[in-house]
Amino acid sequence: MIEIPTGLPAELVPLSWLLGVWEGSGVVDYATADGTISSEFGQRVSFSHDGMPYVNYTSYTWLLDDERTGLVAETGYWRLHRAQAQGDPGPAMLPGVGDRPFQTAEDVETLRNAEGGFDVEVALVHPTGVSELYLGQIRGPRIDLATDAVMRTAGAKEYAAATRLYGLVDNHLLWAWDIAALGQDLRTHASGRLAKAD
Repeated sequence: MIEIPTGLPAELVPLSWLLGVWEGSGVVDYATADGTISSEFGQRVSFSHDGMPYVNYTSYTWLLDDERTGLVAETGYWRLHRAQAQGDPGPAMLPGVGDRPFQTAEDVETLRNAEGGFDVEVALVHPTGVSELYLGQIRGPRIDLATDAVMRTAGAKEYAAATRLYGLVDNHLLWAWDIAALGQDLRTHASGRLAKAD
């Protein structure tokens, strides 16, 4: 069952089932020209909000070895896809002018797409020099994402595209991540199963 916290900005209601801290484990299994890379990892993910119409996201993973060796971290923002209005802050630190848009459930319903879901955008940054912009759709407790853009620093490893799938199944957050990297086409990369942390 999805519980919607009180005091949540109306635009976050479709994403509300993600809110909280999730912990669990997963598997990396990626085939390259040099062979298959496989390992098990632990993961802690946090989805939070600060009263603004977006969700703050952080993820930290570690290998399930004796040292709990750090594997990867990422941080970013999730929000419903829509044009920014006069009442929205930005660009940079410019304040919005007038009322914020989409303050009621009825307002947010106008953003529903032809498939009955909501278009969503996710911006993620990795400390390894990669930034990703995902576009996708949320329909109930399922989110499908695909990269619209990937930016890399000059020293980052080759990484061209990705898709991600998130779903709430039996009160667990399940996810799968396919990537096109290291000269390979888009293929299975990693997946995990997380439970809400106390």
